[in-house]
Amino acid sequence: MLEFSIPLTFRHRAFFTRDIFHAENHTLREAIDSQDIASKRILCVIEHEVATSNPQLASKAQSYLDLLTPQTTVLTLQGGENVKNSTALVDQIHRLVNIHHIDRHSYILCVGGGAFLDAVGFGAATAHRGIRLIRLPSTTLSQCDSGVGVKNGINLFGKKNFTGTFAVPWAVVNDIDLLTTQPSDTREVGLVEALKVALIKDADFFEFIADHTNELNAFDPDTVESVIKRSAELHMAHIATAGDPFELGSSRPLDFGHWSAHKLEQLTDFTCSHAEAVSIGVALDVLYSTRIGLLDETVADRILQSMTALGYPLWHDTLKAPSKDTNQFAIFDGIAEFREHLGGQLTVMMLTSIGSGQDLHEIDEMLMTDCINELQQLASSGRLVIPAPTLPRPN
Repeated sequence: MLEFSIPLTFRHRAFFTRDIFHAENHTLREAIDSQDIASKRILCVIEHEVATSNPQLASKAQSYLDLLTPQTTVLTLQGGENVKNSTALVDQIHRLVNIHHIDRHSYILCVGGGAFLDAVGFGAATAHRGIRLIRLPSTTLSQCDSGVGVKNGINLFGKKNFTGTFAVPWAVVNDIDLLTTQPSDTREVGLVEALKVALIKDADFFEFIADHTNELNAFDPDTVESVIKRSAELHMAHIATAGDPFELGSSRPLDFGHWSAHKLEQLTDFTCSHAEAVSIGVALDVLYSTRIGLLDETVADRILQSMTALGYPLWHDTLKAPSKDTNQFAIFDGIAEFREHLGGQLTVMMLTSIGSGQDLHEIDEMLMTDCINELQQLASSGRLVIPAPTLPRPN
């Protein structure tokens, strides 16, 4: 037998700025980090919805990048949540890499929301076994979490992120001005990933969020930027320092509330957004944490009150959609799928207090059913509800 160790070191960098394509803004040049940038090729792809909301964005990007290198192509591509449900965008990125001769020393700049970043990132990671990718997230959700992560992927077989890669981006640039292109009804709830990471990692950060509800609801730029920076820092620090950046084990604390969120997205044909599903999943697991005696009920109530004050949804009728194969709710099918996606033993994070949690290896479906019923009651008493088509109920 021959055996060798292959040590690897990755740089994981996130920059924070405003008006990234302004001629006097040098953040992108710093992110590219090349002594001979003029000899490099750059393919910049902008999500159609982002370009439509900011009609000058594509031309500004072209003008800015032309100052860096004459070998620049800026294109607008279709995006939205549905781009993760097929290989079409990934295939398109492969074709563009081939057409424009983008090699492993070239750069792909991706401007868009989380689903667009995931699909383009998967294409970049698999073309030539990896193109240098610079992410410019355009949504609160992606600036807080997925955009500063190391994963790419698309959905197959109706399962979230079934196909994908771990690939550390060359750099991430969070430009808060890009958030103005996001519809306001989805912009605020996207900060739920910041709340999630505060609940499992940083009690002081949760207090900051709870104390600045008015500013966040008004989308005050300075407050939002502070929340995004801290959320990105906590997510990146966990990836870099917790010992399992590519998830070879089964513990994924950053996926608190996600076992049901991923299934809820699937059951609604992804009409329930990831942010909305995570909000509901977090609320559900907060209640479950109290049911099993890990979390004080008064703490749970404070968390739910803060979520309500921020306008985050706590309920979707599809939580009670029946399973085709069992007498339980279909949402419970997500437990096995979550375990299979992670591999190994089922491992889910539950809260012990604000700022800390505990890994569990089973979910009591009867107790979780009680939590679903309780969450419905809380929602019907005045909390924000996402309507869903009429669904038959299990007995």
